[in-house]
Amino acid sequence: MLDTRRMQVLRAVVTSGSVTAAARNLGYTPSAVSQQMAALEKEAGIALLERTGRGVRPTDAGRLLTEYAVTIGKQIAEAETALAELREGRTGRVSMRYFTTAGSTLVAPALAALRRAQPRVQVELKLSDPDDPMPEVRDRRADLALVVRPRGQLGVDGVRFEHLLDDRYHAVLPAGHPLAAKRLLDMTDLADEPWVASESPGPCLDPILEACGAAGFSPDFVVESGDYATAQGFVAAGLGVSLVPELGLDTPHSGVVVREVHNPVPIRSIYAAVRGPAPDRPAVGGLLEALRSAVTQLAEASGAASTSASGAA
Repeated sequence: MLDTRRMQVLRAVVTSGSVTAAARNLGYTPSAVSQQMAALEKEAGIALLERTGRGVRPTDAGRLLTEYAVTIGKQIAEAETALAELREGRTGRVSMRYFTTAGSTLVAPALAALRRAQPRVQVELKLSDPDDPMPEVRDRRADLALVVRPRGQLGVDGVRFEHLLDDRYHAVLPAGHPLAAKRLLDMTDLADEPWVASESPGPCLDPILEACGAAGFSPDFVVESGDYATAQGFVAAGLGVSLVPELGLDTPHSGVVVREVHNPVPIRSIYAAVRGPAPDRPAVGGLLEALRSAVTQLAEASGAASTSASGAA
């Protein structure tokens, strides 16, 4: 097998016209260059150089290998540049899993920010609803996943959780409901109401059940919905009340009113799940930073909306 490093030495000898000049350009001794050429001729099984006075010139075989050495040199330079860009996060590919309500509010602005900062990083997106994306992250089939997890259940082997935000649930009532006159509801205000289930059993329903339990009652679910938009439609039709997280209320139904609840405040915690103790690739770190930025912008927009609503009141 031909040694590519020796081929580059051959290229230097042919370009400079002598072993001595090549040695000087490469920072080698002439004897070291001669040894490299002897070893390369042995690998090639044919003479590569012939003497011409004080210099050397390539044989047909030497000229052929020199041409390939030029091509290989360019490819190595391109490979080194590509590796440097990958190490610095300017290129790469990241696979991400997300759930529906995080799509427009977190994922979309995060990807827009990442595209501006690292336009050559490619992101493969896949909706995880209704499946749990954690096995994909743990088994290295996904680099990052947005998940809802209770704070006490973050122990997954090989996975690190970074908290992004706490998403508060709000009460959703039919527009003409008597409780709609109150701007802030206690959880106990909803105890005797029929309920529309906005969540399937799992980490997003658990905060609702826990808040109801802390308030001393169990919700009477009279109808189930598959998503927040459908839940709002059932509420608007007068079938019951519901709790919907803030990320699920980006487009409230015209037939409902939304009110804050407390005592206690139901909250679901949203995390970015990544492999290992820290992001192992700059592209993953760039996506995490873009998600943090999206969360900050969301909080600022929410705060501005709250201030505007208070001023109007």
